[in-house]
Formats: sequence, structure tokens, C-alpha cells
Amino acid sequence: MNPLLDFSGLPRFAEFAPELVTPAIDHLLAENRALVALLSAQTDPATWDGFVQPLEDANERLYRAWGQVGHLNAVMNTPELREVYNANLPRISQYGTAIAQDENLFSRYRAIRNDAAFSTLSQARRRIVDNRLRDFRLGGAELPADRKTRFREVAERLAELGARFSDNVLDATNAFTHLVTDAGHVKGIPEDVLTTAREAAAEAGADGWTFSLRMPSYLPVMQYAEHRPLRELMYRAYSTRASEFGDAKFDNSAVIAETLALRREQAQLLGFGSFAELSLQPKMAESPAQVTAFLRDLASRAKPFAERDLAELRDFAREQLGVSDLQPWDIGWASEKLRVSRYAFSDQELKQYFPEARVIAGMFGVVEALYGLTIAPDQGSLWSQDVRFYRISDQAGQPVGRFYLDMHARASKRGGAWMDEAMARRRRPDGLQLPVAYLNCNFSAPVGDKPALLTHDEVITLFHEFGHGLHHLLTLVEDLAVSGINGVEWDAVELPSQFMENFCWEWEVLGKMTRHVDTGATLPRALFDKMLAAKNFQSGMQTVRQLEFALFDMQVHHGFDPAAGHSVLDVADAVRREVAVMMPPSYHRFPHGFTHVFAGGYAAGYYSYKWAEVLSADAYSLFEENGVLDPAIGARFRREVLGVGGSRPALESFIAFRGRAPKIDALLRHSGMVPA
Repeated sequence: MNPLLDFSGLPRFAEFAPELVTPAIDHLLAENRALVALLSAQTDPATWDGFVQPLEDANERLYRAWGQVGHLNAVMNTPELREVYNANLPRISQYGTAIAQDENLFSRYRAIRNDAAFSTLSQARRRIVDNRLRDFRLGGAELPADRKTRFREVAERLAELGARFSDNVLDATNAFTHLVTDAGHVKGIPEDVLTTAREAAAEAGADGWTFSLRMPSYLPVMQYAEHRPLRELMYRAYSTRASEFGDAKFDNSAVIAETLALRREQAQLLGFGSFAELSLQPKMAESPAQVTAFLRDLASRAKPFAERDLAELRDFAREQLGVSDLQPWDIGWASEKLRVSRYAFSDQELKQYFPEARVIAGMFGVVEALYGLTIAPDQGSLWSQDVRFYRISDQAGQPVGRFYLDMHARASKRGGAWMDEAMARRRRPDGLQLPVAYLNCNFSAPVGDKPALLTHDEVITLFHEFGHGLHHLLTLVEDLAVSGINGVEWDAVELPSQFMENFCWEWEVLGKMTRHVDTGATLPRALFDKMLAAKNFQSGMQTVRQLEFALFDMQVHHGFDPAAGHSVLDVADAVRREVAVMMPPSYHRFPHGFTHVFAGGYAAGYYSYKWAEVLSADAYSLFEENGVLDPAIGARFRREVLGVGGSRPALESFIAFRGRAPKIDALLRHSGMVPA
């Protein structure tokens, strides 16, 4: 049996082969289209059990199978898998668009909504029907035939462009390596990073150290390398990835231009003035103007702190480091020097207290304390020997969900960190289907006989992604379309992830999850106090950088016409002049690697990180008031936020937990951006 057609349990990754994809998709598409034809031809009144449920079941099978293919394409990319993925992606897009434009299905959902029995459905099911009706309208179901055809063409092409953008970034990242043969040029770089670099050089038959643009290699160079020309070389290579400055076949310039033009056209076909207006329809924010005002208000609060941060760094670099012309490739290095000087500790020193296994156990301990759960290793088919698999059980020992944890960077894996769903919680005729999640990071692997060590920033990243995972895994909803993260407004989906980051700054947590890699000693309280004092080190610069991304994203999707003679780089420069405190070199091409916006789900939605951070900081403040590991508040957070998934509006869930509407005060306090 084709493992992609087995929905009886976990994915069978060990049996996967690229040649199995097309036959599986052929079978599922044919099966689904036959069901759609049958449901469309029904003359009996539409009901949940007779109409909605069969369609939900069929679509789950298709997207579960396709989800495995997409996941493997992201974490174990090969030329064969990429080819079959890109060949089938348009077919999946065509099916999705056809469903969204099917007038018969649309009319039957309307009939359910207008029937007196609608009020007897559960809150979750009423929400699903309302969401479906919205999605039909946004999918072009009300368009005339000729505009429907064009809408389908645009949607299919956008899916292809997103995949190409992601492929180009991965390929451009992997294509660059730099061999250093002079030992003086690697001075300052941590020994574990140098060991990996020596191994990479040896594998290529060279003597010396080979560095790449993957994060475990690139970031330590930028933070620690004393040799300024090496930092500049790496900075330029990274900031021009997938642009006209590299291999032409990886250049995303044309992909960006076509993507923005098609998104604009897609919005106009539906009667919206911009793609941002279309994008915000299923989100909490009400308009591009509201989002822009939110971002600019935050920028006005943050920029004075950012200017102070940069002025301090420039003074320090000039007076202590002999660098009078501080450049972007000096920022990470000089900042680390300033941090050590001011707070008497370095990231490298701190890293020794965070062996990977200890961090994971400590993170699990937080979740177990908050929600009364147990997390333990489990058995499942894996795609790499690096991957681990776990189960979550409740206090009675009953299973709650399971998740895969893929921690380490490799050439076949796209960059960044992310969570995705393998299976969602739902009630089936044969019982309750439990959720399964993928958690992916790009951290350094173990070196020799030493375990992998995480920087504190990487610890925060891991907690962030586990927060997304908990949102998916701890849901109490049993209807697929609003279970876990499904149906949650995009600008609220970061709430649980950013909420989890806060625990990385608590002594009650770190005191239990740290062990020095050599001595076994726990993190000294004095070092923790230094960490806490340095928590908001350069938070102003970090905040305006994120606001720069968010404003760029909103402006290229609202008010920007690709045909009017301006480029996305002009937009980026204009945004920087407004909010940034340091301008990058003219060759910088950050849009060309901006996968969140051009290959992910964050188009006209990158503001969500800051929007949700208001919610997460304010939610966490209730824990601060009652005890950061208080199980009663934890149970309330699970019940009112994690548990309800998308079954009600996110604002209602927040108010049910916090007892009031959100305030920005906690975010400003957590970021150190309050008057002294």
C-alpha cells in the first residue's frame, strides 16, 4: 500500500519515496472530485453530517498526504523530491481554488447557515460554517465566469512562485562557502564552530576552515570573528542571497515583482483596493491604516531607545575597539564586545550551560508544571536519525498528542525554525484522533563527543516553536477546521509562541534546566542576574529592525504599484529612512530572502509578530502576578486560549483569560522601553 494513502496512524516516513507522490495525489484528487460532484448533486437539505463532514474528511486525507510531501521537501530536500513536489503543487492549488469557487458547495453552506437548525450546532461548528462562507467569497465564488478563470490562474501561479522563491533561497544559501586558510583570520570564533568548519573543509578535501551562510556557521562569524574583512565578506554574501549579485538562476528579483503584481491583481479581482485589504479579512486587525498606525506608534516609542543604543555602540567601538566607522558587519561583533564589557559575560560563556538535552528536559518541565502533563519519548517512523519523537499524556496517563523534534541544521533543510501540523485533533466515527506536530529548528549538531550547545537566543527560539506546538497539541476542540491553530486569526497565532519565550528569563526555570557542559554545575545566580540586567540590551535597535520588516511588508502590499516605476528596494529604503537607525549598504537585498512574506503565510501579515506580542506580554503578566509556574493560571490559559483553538474570535479568548482587553504596557515594560 502507498504509505501516503494510509491514514490509520502516524506517517510512514521510512517507506517514503518521491515516485509514490504522484500516484497518491492522483488517487486522492480523483476521490475528492467524485465526492464533490456527488455532494453538489444532492437535492436533500444540506446538513452537517450529510454534507460538511464528508467534505471535511476527504479534504483532510488529501492535505494530510500532501502535508507529508511538503514537510519532507522542507527538511530533506533532494532534486527528485523537489521535482515531484513542484509538479504536483499546481494540481493541489487547482483543486483548492476549484473548491473555493464551487457555487453549488457555496449555496449549500449558505443553506446550512440560513436554516433554523444552525443555532443548534456547537459554537465550533457555527464558526466553521461562517469561516467557510467567508473563504468562498475570498476564493472568488461570487465572481463571474471569466474572472473566476483568471482568479484560478493567478492563485496557481502564486503557489508556483512561492515554491520557487523558497527553493532559490535554499539553493543560494547552500551554494556559498568560504574557505579560510590563515589561522589569524579565524581568531575569536568559538572552538566548537571552528571544529565544524574544519570538518567541512576536510570533507571538501581542503585544509583550513570552511564557513557557510547557514545560521550555525554564519552567526558566530558575525558575532565573534576579529578579522573584519571576513565579517564583511560573509555579511555581503548573506545580504545578497538570491539576488542579481549571485548566480542568475537563484535570483528572486523577477519572482518578487511577479508575486506582488499578481497579489495586487488577485485583490482587485475581488474588489479590494490592495492585497493588504484582502489579507486582513480573516485577521484581527481591521485595516491597513490601523496596522500602519500601530507599527508607527510603536516605532515612535522605540526609535529614541534605538538611537541611544546605536550611539552607545558607536562610542564604544571608537573608544575601545578602534573602529571609527562602525558598519553593519561590525554590529554583531561590537555588540558582543560591549555586552561583555558592560555585563561581564559573553554569549559563548552562557552557552556552556545549555546542553541541548538539558534544555529540552527543562522546557518539558515547564509544560508539565503548568498544565499537569507528562512528556516522554515515543516510537515512530522518522525521516532522519537526528529526529526525536515524543508523546504528551495527561495526569491520568491518557494520551494528549505527539510531536517530532528536528533540531539540527543540514544542507537539505530550509533555514529558520517553524512548527507545522502532521495531524489535527478531531472526533472520528472510530474515536478521537489526537494531534501530531512537527517542530523544526536549525541549531548546531553535536561536535565530537560533546553534546550540542544552545545559545540563549536559540533556547528562546526553541521555546517559541514549542509554544506553537502546544497551541496545536493541547487543543480541546474536536472539529478539524477550528482545532489547534486551525481557524485562528493569523495576527493572534503568535500569542502562544511568544508567551512561551518569557519563561526563558525566569530563575525558577533556568535554575533547573542548566548544566555546565564540563563541570555539571547549574547556572550561577550571579550569571543569571547579569543575563537579566542585559535582557533589554539593544532592545530599541532590535525593535525598530522588526518594525522595518513589518512596515515594508505592509507598504509593498498596500499603496505600492509595481508598474508605477518604483521598486521594492525603493520601498525598503523609504521605510528605513522612517524607522531605522543605521542604513545598510546599497547592495543589501533583504527582500530577496524574505521567505516569511514571499514564500510563507505572512504576506501583509508580518506585523502579526508585534501585534501578538502585545497579547502575549499582557497574558504573561497575569502569571507574573500569580506565580510564573502557577498550575491554576496554567489551566486557565490552556482552557481559554490554547484549548479553544479557532472556535471563537481570538480577542474573546484573550479577554476570557485576562479578564479585560489587551494593553501595551506589559510589552513596553518587558522590552525596557519605559521612562527611567
